[in-house]
Amino acid sequence: MITAWELRKLLSGLVYPLGTSALLLGIGIFAFFLLRRRRTGITLAFTALIWLWIWSTPVVSDLARSLLEERWDQVTAEDTSSAGAIAVLGGAFSHDEKQIYPNASAAVDRYWHAARLFKAGKAKKVIISGGRSPGRGPGMTEAAAGRLFLIDLGVPDEFIVLEQQSLTTRGNAVHVAELLNQYDLESVLLVTSALHMRRSMAAFQAVGLDPVPAATDFEVSSNGLSVRDFLPSAAALAGSTRAVHEWVGYWVYRWRGWA
Repeated sequence: MITAWELRKLLSGLVYPLGTSALLLGIGIFAFFLLRRRRTGITLAFTALIWLWIWSTPVVSDLARSLLEERWDQVTAEDTSSAGAIAVLGGAFSHDEKQIYPNASAAVDRYWHAARLFKAGKAKKVIISGGRSPGRGPGMTEAAAGRLFLIDLGVPDEFIVLEQQSLTTRGNAVHVAELLNQYDLESVLLVTSALHMRRSMAAFQAVGLDPVPAATDFEVSSNGLSVRDFLPSAAALAGSTRAVHEWVGYWVYRWRGWA
């Protein structure tokens, strides 16, 4: 039986470029072969391909991501403000009980930057926020895997606090706020990917916090345009999908009063 969480993930996939294109193509095939609406079917199929092409080009992918990332400055750990705690949001690790160690993604920069901030003396607590998504089976939570990584980077275990319940950015905000209250900490440095920072800041502010953004994992750099920037690639499509996920997520949070 499909859970509510799985259903939300399935439906959200339809708003991503690949999901939207597949839906349009499917409707076009249905119209062409079953409804005998050949012109409509061809138009929908052509639209699906053009739509997918657009979002698969590096120039569009970079623009979509840069609109989210350019809001945040790249600040060294030494020049970042001090706070009571550092909150690093999950999204970098996956683990299966059959694996000896967790696997890291590009978002591991979040943990690396949290370690930099701690070593620069910007806070005395590092809160790692992230549970384990339903359907993944047994294995470490995001927070537990992140703890191992921070320890490997030289952050002493006694300064690390785990938040292992949250499955969403909203959950990160709610549960981190509870921990800050528990430890009587009034300020927090919020560490997450620059692409994710807008929604994260809004979610934390919605629960009454005023975090200091410490963005990292910047994806887009300006190197000028070339012919390849207008040719589709899987990497560009993946980047566009992450941007769309953040834009849609932000407005859903606004609609639900979570931002």
